[in-house]
Amino acid sequence: MNITPKQRTLAITMLIAVVLLGWLLWPSQPPKAMLTAQVTREDIAQTVLASGVLQAVEQVDVGAQVSGQVTKLAVEAGDQGKQGDLLAEIDPLIAQNNLKTAEAELASNRAQLKIKQAQLKQNELAWRRQQQMFKQEASSRADLERAEALLAGPRAELQNSQANIDNALIKVDRAKTELGYTKILAPMDGTVISIVTRQGQTLAASQTVPTVLKLANLETMTVKAQISEADVTKVKACMPVYFTLIGDPDTRYQGTLRAVELAPTNINDQATTGTTTSNAAVYYYALFDVPNPDHTLRVAMTTQVTIVLGERKQVLTVPQTALGKSLGDNEYEVTVIKDDETTETRHIKTGMKDEIRIEVISGLSEKEEVQLNHGAPADNDEMAVML
Repeated sequence: MNITPKQRTLAITMLIAVVLLGWLLWPSQPPKAMLTAQVTREDIAQTVLASGVLQAVEQVDVGAQVSGQVTKLAVEAGDQGKQGDLLAEIDPLIAQNNLKTAEAELASNRAQLKIKQAQLKQNELAWRRQQQMFKQEASSRADLERAEALLAGPRAELQNSQANIDNALIKVDRAKTELGYTKILAPMDGTVISIVTRQGQTLAASQTVPTVLKLANLETMTVKAQISEADVTKVKACMPVYFTLIGDPDTRYQGTLRAVELAPTNINDQATTGTTTSNAAVYYYALFDVPNPDHTLRVAMTTQVTIVLGERKQVLTVPQTALGKSLGDNEYEVTVIKDDETTETRHIKTGMKDEIRIEVISGLSEKEEVQLNHGAPADNDEMAVML
């Protein structure tokens, strides 16, 4: 069958028309969905986040005030004790010998005092005899004056002996005190959290007080939270606060802020070096206490602290990403999705906000739908979150 040029041209034209018609009628890719969110009622709180560390509300380093070998440790780490309980003993031999020496010196000085008193009494009798003899003109004035001069020396020696006795009494008291220091007693009720010195170890207390053990009251714990200088002016005493532990993030421990320290955390370093670093971060300690009856909380645990600056209950909220152009203080534009899928720009007034959502005071109603990210299309991950 022979195809004429006219027929070939007609066939090509029809093919092109069919292809063009198919391309026009083929369904285009549907538009990507926009990120949206509903206006909902939720609790919202404005907070300051901080990291902190746990400390015992009372903790002391129990030290040795005398030198010697530790002959007995009466407690172990974890033991609980009352004030006055025996914790450790230091070899008392040196202290006992010092006490005996001091008592012997005291006895010697008292004996010397008696000798001086007897000598003074003898000289006083001789002086009185000379007075009587001088009145009776039985002796010369020179003899009387010589007898009177002999009184001055024993009287001075008597005063010196009395001073030596007073000094010896002080030495005896000090020796008794040092002997008492060989028994180390608990200064308060608490739990032994650390043993620093072991039995048999020799301690030298001549210059510093060596620590034997650490004692703490674990019934109440103090949290020291580091607040940055950007947030410290917002934080006040009596604000509600809670924290979680790294090992137990699901349990909240509630408390009330007790105080915010006036000096920064590195003030001791500045005092030591005498210099400050202008670009170093500055933090302040915020303190609050929590009960710890079962001793779950331990010293030096790291905490994640949340300080509640303010909160609202069941208020209208939207995600902060729904906010559009700022119109002034706490006023913004938002895009509302109507029932017919058209959009409307609204002016809203906002209030408190947290890390994600913001309170809507006016301009929106509950369950209305607003655009997020200024109407940007959602990608697959964001769609999954929305679903």
